[in-house]
Amino acid sequence: MATKGELIAAEDAAWMPFNELIESLSAPQIEEPGYNETWSVKDLMAHLACWQAEAVRMLEQIRMGTYTDDPVDVGQLNAQFYEWNKDLPLFAVKAEYWSARTMMLMEWNALPEVTPRAEEWFVESGPKHHEEHTPRLREWVETLLAR
Repeated sequence: MATKGELIAAEDAAWMPFNELIESLSAPQIEEPGYNETWSVKDLMAHLACWQAEAVRMLEQIRMGTYTDDPVDVGQLNAQFYEWNKDLPLFAVKAEYWSARTMMLMEWNALPEVTPRAEEWFVESGPKHHEEHTPRLREWVETLLAR
């Protein structure tokens, strides 16, 4: 198991290039569908923010000793997160995107110890999730910037 510091470094290493891609776009480009069939980069940002907010909730439960290892229906949550956020203005999604990451890092730092479930929630919602989406984001950003 990795240390808190090592995992924060991994999260930062995944976040920085991901966020740099987003920062290279204008607001209209961020809102243009095409990241996938229906999503824009704004939708991707909301997706990541929701999973990081979910990680905050789980990490807090782990810290407080109230965590239950209930099954997670990823597909159902992804659909729900999309519905909740698709009509939000970009400024609101950006605020959620930044605040969810900040809250996840704060909750991670508040943990007295790293448990396997805490590490899994942090890694899956943070560095691994960014790494999963970075290749397609890079392709889409290149397409948008080439226009």
